[in-house]
Amino acid sequence: MNENNFDEVDEEPVQSFISHLIELRNRLVYSILSVFIVLGALFYFTSPNEIYSYLAGPLLKQLPANSSMIATEVASPFFTPFKLTMVVAVFISIPLILYQFWAFVAPGLYKHERRLILPLLIASTFLFFLGAAFAYYVVFPLVFGFLTNTAPVGVAVMTDISKYLDFILTMLFAFGICFEVPIFTIILVWSGLVSISTLSEQRPYVIVGAFIIGMFLTPPDAFSQTLLAIPMWLLFEIGLLFSRLFVRNIKSETNSNFKAIENNQDEPR
Repeated sequence: MNENNFDEVDEEPVQSFISHLIELRNRLVYSILSVFIVLGALFYFTSPNEIYSYLAGPLLKQLPANSSMIATEVASPFFTPFKLTMVVAVFISIPLILYQFWAFVAPGLYKHERRLILPLLIASTFLFFLGAAFAYYVVFPLVFGFLTNTAPVGVAVMTDISKYLDFILTMLFAFGICFEVPIFTIILVWSGLVSISTLSEQRPYVIVGAFIIGMFLTPPDAFSQTLLAIPMWLLFEIGLLFSRLFVRNIKSETNSNFKAIENNQDEPR
């Protein structure tokens, strides 16, 4: 082999790495552009103050007649609704961002892996939004109703708008992650880190863990705690059910691929 051939062999990995970096850069640019497009649409159809008022609804409905939200910093009335609008734009753009991720990793996956990951991306997006909706429509009224009713006598409940935004964004994100339990379960089984039988045996610990998580994310009463723990347990059971189906399909496809390879090797040349 002459020097030109050696140079060609050395250049191929470098060119492949550079092409992957360019593809990654393009996918990141598309994701950022999608966020700004959604942000522009939000500003066109509604104002940041209207979005903030909608998200503050669960607290405003629970406040006493003489109470209201306050702004303790000079620029909070402007920057807090704007910050919320940015976060909402990112939330709405999650399907587009996940699509860019899927388009980047899909060429390097096997056929049966592509058929599995795309449904997982769609399901994870749906479950995340479902968890956020559950927090807003079910948990927030209970949380704020409990907190406002437990205020000591003589204490006026007037929450700072920036502190409220940080609180609800943390809660929305936490509930969105908690509702990803089926996806985590399927990935653990699919990767081979944990077997289905092991997860089934650990069911009592999972139920206890769900109630512990519910204790930290909900008001300190049994009803609110159960309201989060039971959905998490049911989502875990759904994850186990789909894990059995996916693993069965993957094993059957893997066995068929091995048989096809053996048949090709046995054929006379």
